[in-house]
Amino acid sequence: MPRPTKKSKPYIVVFCEGESEQVYTDFLRKEFKDVASIKRPSATGLFEEADGKFKKDKAYRDYAEVTDEIWFFFDVETKDIGLWDARMKIIKRLRSLRKKSGIKVRLLMTTGCIEYWLLLHYEERYAPPIQTVAEKQRVIDHLLSKEPNYQKGDAAVTAKIAKNYPTAAVNAKQTVFNLLPQGLPGLEDTDERNRWLCQKCLTFSTVYEAIDFLTSLQ
Repeated sequence: MPRPTKKSKPYIVVFCEGESEQVYTDFLRKEFKDVASIKRPSATGLFEEADGKFKKDKAYRDYAEVTDEIWFFFDVETKDIGLWDARMKIIKRLRSLRKKSGIKVRLLMTTGCIEYWLLLHYEERYAPPIQTVAEKQRVIDHLLSKEPNYQKGDAAVTAKIAKNYPTAAVNAKQTVFNLLPQGLPGLEDTDERNRWLCQKCLTFSTVYEAIDFLTSLQ
């Protein structure tokens, strides 16, 4: 099979933890279709899913050389703390799939539940703990006070919320900045910073980095 030619728009593959992340990704795909080509698998799954796709699935393997970025869209929880080293091995393999300049891997992380990222679309800058079931439910209830029709995986309501992405990006960036006094190694997207964020499980969202990247292409 001939290798596909390079497209003028960045080609991005997004792996999502759940259906809510999928429908938000679908919003981004439509919203930024003029400046980026965004693809996501139909099934949910993160690092192992990506590793398998790029090893065994021709639809991914044959496009590795023209894949500019791979994104992982997921929640950061205490149960994942011990998974960092295994995930990092997969990230390094994925980066090396494109020989010339490497593939950029972004971790679109939100503490506890995606509803915290969605809540940031409403100028909410508070940062409560979001690890226990009760803490997550409080965040969901707070989101429901803003958008009563919200349900996980509801594409129409999620798209309605997502239209406020400029506000969310500003607020989410602040959540990361606020962690600098607590020992965050820096604001730049580095492996050291991401390890710290994944293992400390403080309240933040880095989904704004995807928004900043896509809006920079416009």
